[in-house]
Amino acid sequence: MQVGSFVLAAQFPGQGQGEALHRAVRSTQVAEEAGLDAVWLAEHHFVPYGTCPSAITLAALLLGRTSRLRVGTAVSVLPTVHPVALGEQAALLHVTSGGRFTLGVGRGGPWVDLEVFGSGLAAYEHGFPESLDLLVRWLREPAVAASGERFAFREVPVVPRPAEALTDVPGPEVVVACTSPASVRLAAERGLSMLLGMHVGDEEKAEMVALWRRHARAAGRSADEIAGAAHVSAGVCQIADRRTEAVETLLKAMPGWLKQGLEAHVTVDGRVRAMRDPLAYTELLCGLHPVGTPRLCADRLAATAERTGISRFALLVEGSGDLATTEENVRRLGTEVLPQLR
Repeated sequence: MQVGSFVLAAQFPGQGQGEALHRAVRSTQVAEEAGLDAVWLAEHHFVPYGTCPSAITLAALLLGRTSRLRVGTAVSVLPTVHPVALGEQAALLHVTSGGRFTLGVGRGGPWVDLEVFGSGLAAYEHGFPESLDLLVRWLREPAVAASGERFAFREVPVVPRPAEALTDVPGPEVVVACTSPASVRLAAERGLSMLLGMHVGDEEKAEMVALWRRHARAAGRSADEIAGAAHVSAGVCQIADRRTEAVETLLKAMPGWLKQGLEAHVTVDGRVRAMRDPLAYTELLCGLHPVGTPRLCADRLAATAERTGISRFALLVEGSGDLATTEENVRRLGTEVLPQLR
C-alpha cells in the first residue's frame, strides 16, 4: 500500500493565493520528512477552489525540493493543453527526477477554461480519447506523427525520450481520472490505471475496479498487467485524538472553502451545474474517509484497500485550511498511521 497527500492549494475564505500555494509547498516538504510515499497535485483555473493552474509546473518545483517522494498530477487537464507539449514536460520531469514523476490526466469540466485556452467545448465532449492516445504515444515511442481530427502533423522525434532515462521504467506512468463507465473503459483498454474521486465510497470504487478489469480483459490485456494495475483512491484525511475533534476541524473550515470555490466555476456554454451542499458534502467526506484517531484512519484505509483492491491513496490533508494544523496532520499520517499499515 502506498499513501500520499492530495494537494489542491485550496484558498480558504480570508486567505490570499500566496498563502494557499505556500501551504501546498510546505506540506509536501513535510510529507517527505514524515515518510509518505507521494504527493498528488490538483489543477484548476480561475477559481479559489484550487490556486494551482499548472500541476506539472508545481510538480517540477516539488521534485526539485524533494529527493525521495513521488510527485504526480491529479490531474493535468488534457482538453486545455496540447498533448505533445504536456508529453514533453512529463518526459523532462521523468528523466531529470530519476523516474519519480507520475502524470495523471483527466477531462476536467465544461468550464470557461475551454474558451480562454481556445480548445472549445468539442475538446471536452469528444476530443479526450484522441488527446490521450497521442500523449501516450509520445511517452512510449521514439518518433510520432498524427493524423487525427484535432491534431495532425508530420513525424517528429521525441526529445527527450523517456525510455533513455536511467530508471527501471521506460517512461512516466500515466493514470486517468475516471468518473463514468465510459472513462473506465477508456483507461482499461489502454492499460492505464485509474484515479477515482473522493466523492464516491468503497462500494462504487470496487464496482469501477471490477469494470476496469472486465474491459481490460476484453481488450486483450495480459493477466499480469491487469493484476499489476495500481489504481489510486482520492480521499480526505484528518487525524485527531478523538474522531469528534477531527470531524469538527473539517466542519469548521471545509464548507466555507467549498462554497466559495465551487460557486466560482463558470460553464463555457451557460449550462446550469448543480452545486453540492457544502456542509452535507463535508459530512459525506468525513463518513467515507479516514477522519478520526490514528487507529481508525489506519483501519479505514486497510478496509478500503481490501474491499476495492486499490493499493494507492491520495489524501486531502489541508482540510483545516491552517498551515500549522496541516503540517501536524501530515506528520501524524506518516508517523502514527502508516506504521500500522506496514
